[in-house]
Amino acid sequence: MSADHVVVTDIERADAATVDALAELGSATVHEAMGRIGYVGPRIRPIQQDVSISGSAITVLTAPGDNLMVHAAIEQARAGDVVVVVPTTDSPFGFIGELMATQMQERGVRAYVTSGGVRDTGELRTMGFPVWTAHISSEGTVKDTAGSVNVPVVLGGVVVNPGDIVVADDDGVTIVPRARAAATLEAAQARAAKEAATRLRYQAGELSLDVSSLRPLLADLGVRYVSQAEYDRD
Repeated sequence: MSADHVVVTDIERADAATVDALAELGSATVHEAMGRIGYVGPRIRPIQQDVSISGSAITVLTAPGDNLMVHAAIEQARAGDVVVVVPTTDSPFGFIGELMATQMQERGVRAYVTSGGVRDTGELRTMGFPVWTAHISSEGTVKDTAGSVNVPVVLGGVVVNPGDIVVADDDGVTIVPRARAAATLEAAQARAAKEAATRLRYQAGELSLDVSSLRPLLADLGVRYVSQAEYDRD
């Protein structure tokens, strides 16, 4: 970890209406709309179901098994934010539980996302505080080591800058760079509209092979249609 430990207090955030609208579109649609980037991978999973959120990232770079900087980050969070915690190495500890989540919830934090771990998951679900995490662990942390708040972090191979938009649901977590927020929303809305039109065609009985013009592709790849008798004979 860098010797220069900081808490950045005045980060910029994307337009609130844009942030809110991305939650309605979901992590998969947003990921596709950006050109299949921004998804932090399958290791970071929700502890709850049927929850879709989006919010501005408060980023935390912390030592393994140490949640001191998470306490510092909560002070910087405001309504509509998502706290994103990245330990410097894989760290299956319960960095937060019910009490830490209570603080965040009271400040209007929408969710907690981490490549570390959490505990008190039953209580977190009961209180309606959404979490996406790589680990669930009863093992607690210490408060001994300096880190940083609101600096760039790498979550599942994706760079997250403070103020970037976190879109999370049952499918996982996608990060939208703040500078691309408006363009991503427009592209995601267009994709959603196209999917809605396609859904109507499927509901009318059409097949994706025809709607997406996949039959010529199969032919070009050398895929043949044969009867069972022909297959057995070959």
